[in-house]
Amino acid sequence: MTTLTVTARGQVTFRKEVLQHLGIKPGDKIELDLLPDGRGMLKVARPAGTIDNFVGLLAGRSKKVATIEEINAATAKAWAGKK
Repeated sequence: MTTLTVTARGQVTFRKEVLQHLGIKPGDKIELDLLPDGRGMLKVARPAGTIDNFVGLLAGRSKKVATIEEINAATAKAWAGKK
């Protein structure tokens, strides 16, 4: 069991191994669910995927620009299980 100390400002610092175990990286947000009997459940906050997050996902990874016809052809091949 890991024991944390609360500062006068009400803050706690998690040890590196605790953050690694929880899968929390610098810049991540965490969720704390308050449970009965003074308990809490802590986990990394995973944002729900949205189309806005998807758009531009591959931007800048290739210099090739595909036409809509090429995109449609590639989609049709993939749908048919062809490479």
